[in-house]
This record gives sequence, C-alpha cells and structure tokens, in this order.
Amino acid sequence: MSDSLAVACGIIIPFIGTSLGAALVFLLRGEIKSWVQTALSGFAAGVMLAAGVWSLLLPAIDMASRTEAASWLPPAGGFLLGTVFLSALDNIIPHLHANGGVPGPRLTSRSAMLVLAVTLHNLPEGMAVGVLLSALLSRVPGVTAASVLAAAAGIALQNLPEGAVISMPLAGQGMGRGRAFAMGVASGAVEPAGAVFTLLLTAAMTPLLPWILSFAAGAMFYVVLEELAPEFHEGGISDAGTLSAAAGFAVMMVLDVALS
Repeated sequence: MSDSLAVACGIIIPFIGTSLGAALVFLLRGEIKSWVQTALSGFAAGVMLAAGVWSLLLPAIDMASRTEAASWLPPAGGFLLGTVFLSALDNIIPHLHANGGVPGPRLTSRSAMLVLAVTLHNLPEGMAVGVLLSALLSRVPGVTAASVLAAAAGIALQNLPEGAVISMPLAGQGMGRGRAFAMGVASGAVEPAGAVFTLLLTAAMTPLLPWILSFAAGAMFYVVLEELAPEFHEGGISDAGTLSAAAGFAVMMVLDVALS
C-alpha cells in the first residue's frame, strides 16, 4: 500500500465508523443491546491500549533512545502530558460521562451534551491517527501501514456505538431521522480534522515526534480508562467487556508484531 493511500484510509476510516453507527437510526427502533455495546467497547479499548503501546509508546522510546541523553523523558513526559490534557478537557468542557454524570458547567440541552461527549472522545483519537500517519511518513521503526490501519479500524469500531448514541436518542425525542443521522455524522467530523491538523503539525516538528507520539498514547490511555472501562461494569455483564478487551489487545498486538 502506498503512503498516500494509507494516509487517506487512516483519516477516513474512523469517520466512517461514526457515520455507520449514526446510520443505525434508520435500521433500529430500540437501543443497542447492552451486552453488544459492552463487547464493542471492550474490544475497542483493547485495540486502543495495544495501539498505544506498540504503535505509539514503543516507537517513541526507540526514537528517544537514539536522539536523547535522557531517553526516558520524552515517552514518560509526553504520556503524562497527554493524560493531563484530556483530564483538563474533561473538566472544562461540559459533557456526559458514561455513567451519566455531568461535570463542569451545565448545558440546557441534553442533546448538546451528547454531541460534546462524542466529540470529546473523537478529538484524541483523531490526534492519535494523525501522529501515527506522521510517524509512518517519517519512517519511524515499528510503525507500518498495517499497524496504522489496524489502529484506525479499532477506533472505527469504537465509533460505531458512539454514532448510534447520538442519532438514536435524538430520533427517540422526536427529531427527524435524517437530521438525527446528520447530527451523529457531524459529531465525528472533528476526527479527520484533528488527524489532518496533527499530521501537518508533527510533520513540521519532527524532532518533537517522541513527545507527540507519547502524548497521543497518554490521551488514548485516558479515554480508555475514563470513558470505555466504566461501560464494562454496566448491566452486570463486565466479563463480556473484559474478555473483549483482552481479545482486542491480542488482535492488535498480533497485527503490529506480525505485519511490522
């Protein structure tokens, strides 16, 4: 696969996941079954954790060991900055958590909070894809087109229920299905935009790539533990989420190791 095709696919695949999830508003009349959503969230969490380790942190460590005297500083520092940055957004931007809590200033519209919640999810994911694409174009050891596409596919899988979480409740509240679908699609637009912006930014800041790779890993780590992991314990079916997370981690690990 050519680099240009890998870049195009990496940018668009997660957005397609959100759009397909939003399109469920035309097919389903009820909510997604809880065990299905738990399994999907668990699998996506496992994929994101494995992508954070093999596609982000390990390449960052390898690059830092070649260029930095304190080789531990970029991966550790970038990782912590990524988690702190997402935590700050989590408290500044009003949105809904997986458990229904509403931190920060309250919005008058629940629909607006739902859109903000999914948008907040998609921002670090778009950034992570952009960083991975930049690492691919920079020929960072350990980052291949296959690993980038596997990470993008894992993020797309996570985005399926997120798109549905926007469109289906809006339709249930009386909004037209076409408009509800458009709202779900719009919630994912930040992802390709974030990927392109991060790709352009990191291309101009190659010496900081170990920091940026680790930053993206920290952001993904925060999303997994703060937003996805709590869903494993809803409805008394936590085993489905945990086992799916292990499966997702194993699949991503195999793709990264076997295809690198």
